[in-house]
Amino acid sequence: MMRQPDPFKLNDDELYSRYLSGETKAGDELMLRYADQLTAYLCSILNNPQDAEDLMLESFSVILVDKPGIREGCFKAWLFKTARNKAISLWRRILQRNEFSLSEELADTLNGLTGLTAVKEIRPEEKVLEGERNIGLHNAMSRIAPQYREALWLVYAMQFSYDEAAGILGCGRKRINNLLVKGKKALRSELEKEGITYADI
Repeated sequence: MMRQPDPFKLNDDELYSRYLSGETKAGDELMLRYADQLTAYLCSILNNPQDAEDLMLESFSVILVDKPGIREGCFKAWLFKTARNKAISLWRRILQRNEFSLSEELADTLNGLTGLTAVKEIRPEEKVLEGERNIGLHNAMSRIAPQYREALWLVYAMQFSYDEAAGILGCGRKRINNLLVKGKKALRSELEKEGITYADI
């Protein structure tokens, strides 16, 4: 009997193609691959875990129900752009109901900031220091402009290329570069207030 390939070794395009061909398990594998990352990204924008999870499911439903044509190599960027558009629509609906101020809501965001640090094994004696750095990083990130925060999140935490991040944010590559340069400068300034040098992260 021929052995089936490990779905986690298939790339996004292969999994999506299999899903479109009727292999429902391939869609499940795509959700397993990106559900947590997408929820964390949405939570960083919305600062509401329940809304983030709901929009994550809605974003996947657009793909798994509507089965749109997605260019090769663009599945992850397409998914994140879809989710971001849904988050913007949610903001507009909430603002129309005057439930909160968008600027006030965004000023207090960005969870899951450990994604901005290098992935590494942490020895027990380093955990306290690492935790303090992450709290300081969270505080610093919450004080920089939302557009800087989102650009930093996409490129450094989610590891999108500049072109992919530009596609998600609906701007040009030059704009992404400017956001990152200004964002890093703003973050460096805020980190100094937390007693953290930029090199520490």
